Amino acid sequence: MKSMANWVRGLGLFALATVLCGAVYTAAVTLVAQVAFPYQANGSFVEGTDGNRYSMLVGQTYRDDTHMWGRVQNYNAETFTGEDGSTLLWTGPSNISPASDEFARAVADRVEEVRAAHPEQGDAPVPSDLVTCSGSGFDPHISPAAAEYQVERLARTTGKSQDEIRAIIGQCTQRPQFGVLGDAAVNVLAVNLMLDGVL
Repeated sequence: MKSMANWVRGLGLFALATVLCGAVYTAAVTLVAQVAFPYQANGSFVEGTDGNRYSMLVGQTYRDDTHMWGRVQNYNAETFTGEDGSTLLWTGPSNISPASDEFARAVADRVEEVRAAHPEQGDAPVPSDLVTCSGSGFDPHISPAAAEYQVERLARTTGKSQDEIRAIIGQCTQRPQFGVLGDAAVNVLAVNLMLDGVL
């Protein structure tokens, strides 16, 4: 009898914890987020000049001369179609060893591509974040050094001055939290939307 009572109490506590943590807490956090931070809670979306919606939290692939280039985006070759017929892509880390020949070849090819697009830089080292993907595979940020590397090209191809390009980069740079936590990072999508006149 005592064993049965313990089981009943245990199952009751389990059910209570499930309701409180799985339903009540989740609903409360969702409600607060929707009321206080609706833009962030719904994916930080911005509509581009092409009519597509872009999340400021997800890296986009740019390789044309008039836009800033970001990190390598490791999209999965397998695609899926959403309910509205749009193409959905999956992304993630490549899991290729940095010590492998495959990784070395991929980076060398990317370095060649970046240098060809930035002849103004000559033999200057290419920032590593322009030729490698992030751990998540879809990071929208690059370092200020990687952004600066592209300033001359953007000035040459967009008709804006280097000072104007740097001012845009400055507006799209996220500083370390509290001035000490993390590194400064430039949101590539934000820069490109500003170059397009969207932001």
